[in-house]
Amino acid sequence: MFPDLTRDDIFRLETKRLWLRWPRASDAAAITAFAALPQVAQMTASVPHPYPAKEADRFIFKARAENAEGKALHLAIARKSGSQPVFGIVSAKANGVQEVEIGYALAPEMWGKGFATEAVKMVVDTIFALTPALRILANSRVNNPASRRVLEKSGFAYLDSGLDMLPARGGLHPCDRFRLERADWRHDGKRLPPMAHQRRSAADAAIGAPIADPAGELHDC
Repeated sequence: MFPDLTRDDIFRLETKRLWLRWPRASDAAAITAFAALPQVAQMTASVPHPYPAKEADRFIFKARAENAEGKALHLAIARKSGSQPVFGIVSAKANGVQEVEIGYALAPEMWGKGFATEAVKMVVDTIFALTPALRILANSRVNNPASRRVLEKSGFAYLDSGLDMLPARGGLHPCDRFRLERADWRHDGKRLPPMAHQRRSAADAAIGAPIADPAGELHDC
């Protein structure tokens, strides 16, 4: 589903305030710091709680493997300013050849600042710009209105509510379901995102090799 461009770990996306890039082994401690919090894990489908030792390492290894295979695009979220650690994850997973499902989780201290919406909008634009997906699916637990607002501000339309399987939560839980169609994304006047901000190597720089032009800028069940 995802093209060669996203299958290299130098792939990254830029928004006004954020870098979205492949997770790295060095991110394990930062990911553990927020993923291990009950208020974060309980709103997700796949984050276990209590958070096992080395779970972040397992997640990073799997995320990088799925990115490299083109099955998904898992991106760590970090602020552009300063040297602050990763504070969130946004994931897009192929569901057949026409659908992608997204999910996201942020550290609680970053809630309410618009970071989730900023990251989700960029990933939505990237999915529709780089893949043949016709629609993007997402859902949020019914007791998570903040996640619902993120999806609505990102252009998603509410479909319905029902019981969805949340493996890490041990069974079926009430969720609100959302969908964004490619046709609606186009109608909304979206433009292509700055898709790959890749640093040229010293060798490339020496021979003047071109790189992508960094132009423009732009919780989960």
